[in-house]
This record gives sequence, C-alpha cells and structure tokens, in this order.
Amino acid sequence: MHKFQELKVWQKAMDMSVSIYRCTENLPNTEKFGLISQIRRSTISICSNIAEGAGRNTKGEFIQFLGIANGSAYELQTQIELAYRLTFLTKEIKDGLVAEIEEIEKMLYNLMKSLK
Repeated sequence: MHKFQELKVWQKAMDMSVSIYRCTENLPNTEKFGLISQIRRSTISICSNIAEGAGRNTKGEFIQFLGIANGSAYELQTQIELAYRLTFLTKEIKDGLVAEIEEIEKMLYNLMKSLK
C-alpha cells in the first residue's frame, strides 16, 4: 500500500486537473453536458485511479489501476485535440495541456515498469 499523496505522478495529475478545470470554464455553455463534462471526468479519473490503485492490497492491483489511469490520460488527450479542432482552445493552450498529459503518461508507464 502506497501513500498516494506522496506519489509525484498523482501530484502532477492533480495540478493538471486544476489546469483542465480552469481552461474548460471558457468553453461554450452548449458543451456543459458534452465535451466539458467528458474532459473533466477524464482528468478526475487519472487522479482517482492512481489513488485507488495505491490503496489496493497487491502490486498487481496497483498496476491495473495505473493502467486505467493511463487509458484515461489518452482519452483526455483525444478530447483536448477535439476541443482544439472545434476551435474551443488555442494552439498554445492545447500544446501546453498535451505536454502535461504526455508527461503524466510517461510517469505512469515508468511507475508501472518499476512495480513489475
């Protein structure tokens, strides 16, 4: 069992979630129950699955939840790209968010690798 609050990947994912929430505040209200909701659920899923996995009883379970978090990161990256293509985000904002997501994906991969 790990203290999830001490995991750098969880801390980074939490920071990114704050960034995501702030940038989605500016998306059109017509997307409140569509893309905004989906983007926010994906970013929350990353943090939550890291925390849930850390609280599990075995390394195998932890790795499984880290894999789910990684899948959510790829889902989030796709949603950010869609928001950009719909001109809801500027290239600068999109590129910054994608860089954060990719860093988290690498951190998750390395953590999973270290646990095997």
